[in-house]
Amino acid sequence: MKTILLAACLTLMAAEAQAASRYVSTKMSCAQTQSVVRNQGAVILRWTSPTSGVPRYDRYVANDHFCSAGEEARRAYVPTADARSCPVYNCKRIERNFFKRRLFPLSD
Repeated sequence: MKTILLAACLTLMAAEAQAASRYVSTKMSCAQTQSVVRNQGAVILRWTSPTSGVPRYDRYVANDHFCSAGEEARRAYVPTADARSCPVYNCKRIERNFFKRRLFPLSD
């Protein structure tokens, strides 16, 4: 039973990863890029790095609902046909630094 459940979960995760559409961000305007991400929820954006010529890509999302548990949507920038840095969001791990918390808050 556990094996079947594990197989079903892995299949669903693989299907979710394959469901994201792929676009070349440098062939679209910034407004088009943001619209595609907003309408589809999650997409893969590709572009070629202008400095190194290396192909780059990442998964960009409309909001936190498209991120995995323990992740949140954070602002990122991609190059587009009309802008060097178009603001979009991608999922990043939530960082909690408990060591920087003060045990006793500073008072005035």
